[in-house]
Amino acid sequence: MTLRTTLDFLLHDWLDTTGLTSRERFADHNRETIDAVLDTCERIAREKYAPFNRLVDTQEPHFDGEKVTLPKATHDAFKAYAESGMLSAAQDYDIGGMQLPYSVEAAANAFFACASVSIGSSLLSVGNANLLMAHGTELQKQVFAHKEFSGQWSGTMCLSEPQAGSSLSDVATRAVPDGEGFESDPLGARYRLRGNKMWISSGEHELTENIVHLVLAKIPDADGKLIPGTRGISLFIVPKKMVNAQGELTGVRNDVALAGLNHKLGWRGTTNTLLNFGEGKFPVDGQAGAVGYLVGQPGKGLACMFHMMNEARIGVGIAATMLGMAGYYASLDYAKGRPQGRPITGAGKDAAAPQTRIIEHADVKRMLLTQKAYCEGALALELYCARLIDEQHTGSAQDAEEARLLLEVLTPIAKSWPSEWCLEANSLAIQVHGGYGYTRDFPVEQYWRDNRLNMIHEGTHGIQAMDLLGRKVLMEEGKGLTLLSHRIMATVNRCNGIPVLAPHAKALARALQDVGVATQKAWSTGVPGEALANAVPYMQAFGHTVLAWIWLDVAGCALDNDPQQESLVTQGHVGCAKFFFHYELPKINAWLGVVQSRDLTCATFPEGAF
Repeated sequence: MTLRTTLDFLLHDWLDTTGLTSRERFADHNRETIDAVLDTCERIAREKYAPFNRLVDTQEPHFDGEKVTLPKATHDAFKAYAESGMLSAAQDYDIGGMQLPYSVEAAANAFFACASVSIGSSLLSVGNANLLMAHGTELQKQVFAHKEFSGQWSGTMCLSEPQAGSSLSDVATRAVPDGEGFESDPLGARYRLRGNKMWISSGEHELTENIVHLVLAKIPDADGKLIPGTRGISLFIVPKKMVNAQGELTGVRNDVALAGLNHKLGWRGTTNTLLNFGEGKFPVDGQAGAVGYLVGQPGKGLACMFHMMNEARIGVGIAATMLGMAGYYASLDYAKGRPQGRPITGAGKDAAAPQTRIIEHADVKRMLLTQKAYCEGALALELYCARLIDEQHTGSAQDAEEARLLLEVLTPIAKSWPSEWCLEANSLAIQVHGGYGYTRDFPVEQYWRDNRLNMIHEGTHGIQAMDLLGRKVLMEEGKGLTLLSHRIMATVNRCNGIPVLAPHAKALARALQDVGVATQKAWSTGVPGEALANAVPYMQAFGHTVLAWIWLDVAGCALDNDPQQESLVTQGHVGCAKFFFHYELPKINAWLGVVQSRDLTCATFPEGAF
C-alpha cells in the first residue's frame, strides 16, 4: 500500500474530510481540488526533495564567517514549495491563501517529510506566522506574517538558551525599552534585546530575503531586576534585517549575529544555530542591542508562544511518523527482493531448494508489521488531531469546544508517541536490512539518525509526560480525559457488534479502565513528586491505549466499506489492528503497574550508587 493510498483512505473514508467542504470556509473545495493539492505536493516531493535527501545529509550547511551556504537543491526545493502556495494553504483568500482544511494541509506536507525531512523543515515559518495572526497587531500581521506566508521571508522560534535548555523560567535574555517614545513605534512597542539563544532551527540562511525571529525575553522590573520564573517573560519580533512600517527592508542589519552552527546526528540539511542578540556586531542607530517589537502584552509571552509550540508539536509528530514510514517502505522493498535462507518443512530445511525472499520469514514479517502498525497508526493519529483543529476553527460552538479539550489531552501523545515508536520502526528497518542497514549504501541509517532528534524536538518525553499527567488529564476537572473516554467507548460499542473486532473492543475497554484507575491512584496521595515519578510510563500506556483506539476505529471503518475483506487494503487495516491488540496493547500492564503503586525506585535511587 502506497503513502497516497493510505492518505486517501484516512482522509476520505475514515475522517470524511470531503464533508468539510459543506462549510462556508471550504465551500470552493471538493474531492477533486483536495486530490489536486495532494497530486502537486506528491510530485514536488518526488522531484525536488527525495532525490537530494542523501546530498543534504553529506553536504551540511557551511558558515564562512559571513554567511551560511546551503546546497542549490535546498534553494530549489524551498522555491518550489513556496510557489505551490502551501505556506499559506490554510489562510484566507484575501492574503493569498487557499482556505484549505488544515487536515488536508497536514496530509499534503506528509509527502515532504517522507521525502526529505531536513529539506522540508519550513513548518516553523508557518507556525511563526500563525502565532502572529493570532496575537499580533494588524500591522505586525501585514508586515511580518503575510511575507512569511508568501515565502519572501521565513521565521524561527527562539526559546532555549545555553544555560537553561528546556527550563524556560531560567531564560536570561533581557529586553529594555528603546529610549523615549518606545511605545509609539507603529510596528509595536520597541525594545532592545541582549542574550543568547541555542538550538534555533533555520536561524541563519540565504533562502529568503529576511528572517523573522520570535524571541522570548524578560523585561526587568522597576528596579532593573529580572522577575524570577515565567511571569516576566515577554515575546518579541526580532527581524534579521530592519524593516519599516510598509514592510520594506531599510538596508540596516539588526544586531543579531550567528555565533556558530550546531552539527547534529540528523537533520543535517537544516541549519541549527546559536544566535547572539545585542552583542554589538551590527549596531542599529549606533547602539548595541537587537531591536525587537513586543507581541501581545508584557509578561504574557509564554502564553503566546504556546500557540506556536503546540502547532509545532503536531508538526514534529508528523515528521517522526513520516521518517518511520520512509524506513518502512525502504525495508519492505528490500525484504521483497532479498533472497536468503530456505523454508522449513516437515523434514527440516532442504539445502538444495531455492532460496526464499526474506519477507517470507515470519520474524521479518513481524518486523515489517510492527513498522506498519506504528507508522500508519501514528499517521492516523496526526490526521485526527489535524481534523480537530478544523473543528476548532469551523465547527459549531459545541464541536469547537470538544475539539479544544481533546487537543489539550492528545497533543502530548501526538508529539511523543510517534517520536518514540516510529523511531523504533526505523531501528527495525535497519534490522530488516541486516548488515547493509548500517551502511550508507542504503537510506535506513539516515532515517534513524534524522528521527532520533524528534524525541527532543519541542519538549522531551519527560516534559510531555509531566504535561499529560500533571496538567492535561486534570485540567478543568478532567473534562478532556472524560471526553476522550467517551469517544473511545463509542468506538468500543460500535465494534462490539463486528465479530472480528469484538475481542479487541473488549480489550480496549479494559485498557481504558486501567488507565483511569492508574490516573486516580497516581494522584491519590496528592503529592506531585509521587504522582509524577512515573509520568513517562503513564504516558507510554496512555499513548498505546490511544493508538489501540485509533486502530480499532480505522479497522471498523475499513470493514464498513468492505465487510468480506476482499481488498488487500482492508486486510492490511484489520491485520494491523489485530497485531496491535495482540503484541502492543498488553505492554501497558507493566507501565501502569509502577504508576498505580507510585513506585519510587527511580526517584529515590541515591546519586552515589550510579
